[in-house]
Amino acid sequence: MKEKIDSTNIPKHIAIIMDGNGRWAKQRGAARLFGHRNAIQAVRDSAEACAEIGVDRLTLYAFSTENWSRPKAEVDGLMNLLVSTIKKEIPTLMKNNIRLQPLGDILHLPKEAQKNLQYGIDQTASNDGMILSLALNYSGRWEIGESVKCLVEDLKNKKIEFDEINNQFINQYISEHTIPDVELMIRTSGEHRISNFLLWQVAYAELFFTETLWPDFRKNDLFEAVIDFQKRERRYGKISEQLTQ
Repeated sequence: MKEKIDSTNIPKHIAIIMDGNGRWAKQRGAARLFGHRNAIQAVRDSAEACAEIGVDRLTLYAFSTENWSRPKAEVDGLMNLLVSTIKKEIPTLMKNNIRLQPLGDILHLPKEAQKNLQYGIDQTASNDGMILSLALNYSGRWEIGESVKCLVEDLKNKKIEFDEINNQFINQYISEHTIPDVELMIRTSGEHRISNFLLWQVAYAELFFTETLWPDFRKNDLFEAVIDFQKRERRYGKISEQLTQ
């Protein structure tokens, strides 16, 4: 599949909603956490595949603000898995020149998770290849709400003028300038929704849905999504004739 990719038309920012861990585990008669543990290879394969073809940024929806409402045993297991996985995956990140960057309300994660996340950030800080953004304790509405708070605060302190505010200006406040627009969003497991993920940034994203459950997702699955992306005409509100002028 990799050989079929047009290297001149690589999406700069790919986002993935990693869905299907629970169903994957249920099919095997196991608890949901078994699916989460077996999803690590999918994360590794996706990151390596993106780095290999020249993607600038990969953003993974790892834990949403809504996920706190899941059973406590699953939430605790996910947090422990996050702590143990980050250290184990540092060699993979270093080998592929990938820089780790979190996205979300990190300060409300458990202290041990924060500590290990910061370790991964520090260890990969000098890497200048692809950025791997982990969306943790994140939701699109939370992000927009936080950005509005910052904008209102700056208005109140007269750092900005009301007439300056437009879409481009608001974009500067989203995620503190760190997350660019998504060009390709992938969701696994056959669900067809974006689940409060990067709501501002997916305005013109191409959406790719696959029946593959996340623990089974591998490099060729990602390459297939990129190939599908390259077949599409991206008009941004224009008509086809305008794109060829």
